[in-house]
Amino acid sequence: MSIIDEMLIPFKSISLIETEAVKLQNRIDTKYVFHISKLPVFLEQLQEDYRVLEIEGVRLQRYQTVYFDTPYYWMYLNHHNGHLKRFKLRSRRYLDTGQTFFEIKCKTNKERTIKNRTRQEGQQEEISVKQAHLLSLFTSFSAEMLVPSLWVYFSRITLVNQAQTERITIDTGLQYRKDGKEVTYSNLIIAELKQDRTAVSRFQRIAHNNHINGMKISKYCLGIISLNRQIKQNRFKEKLIQINKISHDAF
Repeated sequence: MSIIDEMLIPFKSISLIETEAVKLQNRIDTKYVFHISKLPVFLEQLQEDYRVLEIEGVRLQRYQTVYFDTPYYWMYLNHHNGHLKRFKLRSRRYLDTGQTFFEIKCKTNKERTIKNRTRQEGQQEEISVKQAHLLSLFTSFSAEMLVPSLWVYFSRITLVNQAQTERITIDTGLQYRKDGKEVTYSNLIIAELKQDRTAVSRFQRIAHNNHINGMKISKYCLGIISLNRQIKQNRFKEKLIQINKISHDAF
């Protein structure tokens, strides 16, 4: 049992079926980035108001994600250049259950996140006919336009508040791979508050009390600039410096 698993013992559990009822497919997302040494403070103060997702006795779930982009990184550059409406296309495998989903995430020009997904069979790096159909319904991309652009690995804690109006994901052990290159942010926590409305939550108050502000950061973009220093990234340089500082500064 890991140290993080021990931190989760005091939490009451919530099942996957109950968690999926809190879909929040059309939602407001706020990310928080902090050093792993602050995690015990957060978890201790969240115990009374949140339940933790537990699947077959596992509370710290492992994820493996393959992102898709055009060969010239159209989706990454859209984000870098500040386009208000942008997409993320990915195949996400839940390693502890073996399930894989192909997902389309759209950030609208009103800063809301809309997600559509379908079950995936076969290799993560391949886009099937069913996935191509989903692309045609919600994007202007075809499978022929896309290639695997980044492999991402991390472990996730998922918390749901008692009112079931918000979800918090807490990602740790973030690792990126592409073309034989690898970067790991072992001391970094990326937490994301997902709400159906902009109400102040317990998690937001704890973050504020620990002098942690929301940060607009894409795990996909972070991985691209971490592994490819030749790609256009001037808009993200200051943020990368900030993330590296957080990753190396102990609490």
